[in-house]
Amino acid sequence: MLPWVSLATAPLATGGVLRLKRRGAEFSIMLGSNELMNSRLSGSEKALASLSLASFAAHATPSVLIGGLGMGFTLRAALQELGPGARVVVAELVPEVIDWARGAMADLFGVSLDDPRVRIARADVADLICPAAAGHHHQTSEGPMWDAILLDVDNGPDGLTQSANDWLYSAAGLAAAHASLRAGGVLGVWSAHPDAGFHRRLAQTGFAVTEHKVRANGSGGGAKHIIWLGRR
Repeated sequence: MLPWVSLATAPLATGGVLRLKRRGAEFSIMLGSNELMNSRLSGSEKALASLSLASFAAHATPSVLIGGLGMGFTLRAALQELGPGARVVVAELVPEVIDWARGAMADLFGVSLDDPRVRIARADVADLICPAAAGHHHQTSEGPMWDAILLDVDNGPDGLTQSANDWLYSAAGLAAAHASLRAGGVLGVWSAHPDAGFHRRLAQTGFAVTEHKVRANGSGGGAKHIIWLGRR
């Protein structure tokens, strides 16, 4: 078997280091001993897009916000679901991850980053959910902006990489997402694990909630991950 080769690292502002590794055609992004993502296991990230955006296939000009670029599986699946008039903004907090997408993992991303519907923002997704927020504590005055918000940030509500991500999954963060969605809009959230408390917070915020268990590798099996859909 081929050995893993370390390609690059990315220090996190709150501590810890992301490591990009490659073994043949397989990529892995690690935080310490935890594998955050692997290019062979893309089923649940694709499901985040397909489940969240199924109702927007006929929508002429939906605006979609994706939190977390990762290995691009959610982005590429979203582009397959959406028509030519869509606008997709991907927020990635760690700039090196964007560099890896255009560098070492360019073949994995294909042409998705250059799709005219796509804008990659080196930003905290919280600032795009709530652009008028100072410290993520106040609602935007600009009104609803998004038809769908897809969050594949950290490891879900039980985060690993950035403590600042906790706000996204808090009651305040969910309220901000709710206010940023247009009527009928969808908040899709990926998680490595079930979380009954988070499910309750979604419902208490005013979302109509459904929970989906999906396999890490789709029909190929793998661990069970969770996709929550909250419809405004």
